[in-house]
Amino acid sequence: MTGIPTISDKPSRRGRAAPGRWFAVGRPPRPRARLILGVLSFALPLLAWYAVSYVPFLWHPLIEITDPGDVSYFQKGMRAPKEAFAEEVAAAKAAGTDAPTGVPANPVYLPAPHDVARALWSAVTPAADMRDEFRLGLSLWHSIQIIFWAFLISSVIGVPLGILCGAYSTIGRLTEPFVEFFRYLPAPAFGALCVAVLGIYDAPKIAIVVIGTFFQQVLIIAATTRRVDYALLEAAQTLGARNLRLVRHVVVPAILPDLYNDQRILLGWAWTYLIVAELVGASSGITFFITQQARYQHFENVYAAILVLGVVGFGSDLVLARLGRWLFPWKKTTA
Repeated sequence: MTGIPTISDKPSRRGRAAPGRWFAVGRPPRPRARLILGVLSFALPLLAWYAVSYVPFLWHPLIEITDPGDVSYFQKGMRAPKEAFAEEVAAAKAAGTDAPTGVPANPVYLPAPHDVARALWSAVTPAADMRDEFRLGLSLWHSIQIIFWAFLISSVIGVPLGILCGAYSTIGRLTEPFVEFFRYLPAPAFGALCVAVLGIYDAPKIAIVVIGTFFQQVLIIAATTRRVDYALLEAAQTLGARNLRLVRHVVVPAILPDLYNDQRILLGWAWTYLIVAELVGASSGITFFITQQARYQHFENVYAAILVLGVVGFGSDLVLARLGRWLFPWKKTTA
């Protein structure tokens, strides 16, 4: 057996990362590496945004006019293509008139980070004369209420039905074919019908979010329920558990951690359907705010609203993930 290296013969690497550890297949990174990668996942896009915004030779296809000179159709603050600006400068110099001046700029739909930061600050401290429907905070709060009621309605019906479909084959075969068919029907297609039946206020928005999440919820939870270890069911049946008692005392506790994670994912889907739902008769909500600000070319407010949506969604998911680890400490993850 001599000459054959064993595990004990390998040099110890305890205390420092092994080469290639960051890209090892099937191995989660160490806590420090996870932290670094998590920071970089946000820092790299932000650095790219800063570079494109503040480094003049990176893109900047337009010229922002600082002084129109004698060019009649130029105005201060206007953005013109570089070619048109160069032609006007050359023409002004040839004619002996005042040439326009300007600085490199990006299109109006790509505001700089400081403009978006200013818009975010204005959202936190809105102007006193700003109308309520154009306040980012109030618009977001209105959308959160729609999400809450829509997801509550969807879950109150969808979760029990999904569990029953997964636990009882008869109920599953009776229900799931229609649910499978209906989930391929796009929820926004029901917009006009929802408005006709429920009016033009929040009810059709809630209905569209419910339609978009309910049928997916039933199928996902049914699939989760079917993954319960059959040995648990056999043991419970040996002890006398039957029917609903078996579902209530064995199936539901067994699937709770996975059911919780399913609901986290479906909540993200609900936000996606909300943006579409609010386009139906929109007169309030975060989507109305975004569309109105884009109409007036206030794109810094558009970016601010999108960033707020991301922060709210990502932050709430982090809170729910931490709560899930506290509620289900036995459910270990490698993420």
